[in-house]
Amino acid sequence: MKYRILIIAGLLLAFCFLPFESMAQCAMCKGAAEANLKMGGGDPVGLNNGILYMLSIPYLLVGTIGYWWWRNRRQDRDQATDMTEDDFAQYQ
Repeated sequence: MKYRILIIAGLLLAFCFLPFESMAQCAMCKGAAEANLKMGGGDPVGLNNGILYMLSIPYLLVGTIGYWWWRNRRQDRDQATDMTEDDFAQYQ
């Protein structure tokens, strides 16, 4: 079991840090890049930056909501452990 986790972790690290060239784009992005080149535009750096911007927004939202949830759960847990038996008796 321990070796299986090490193998999986090693493969994940290899996939994250080894550069793989990829020429894939969605159909709309490819069409926009081709139209830009036909109109005399240069390297579509702005298009790539826009794609990265749109890609980052969902991750930032999920990360922010996850952090907010974790922080509130931690505060609730800390408040529950600070109560004594007398405090619990008041609610009965």
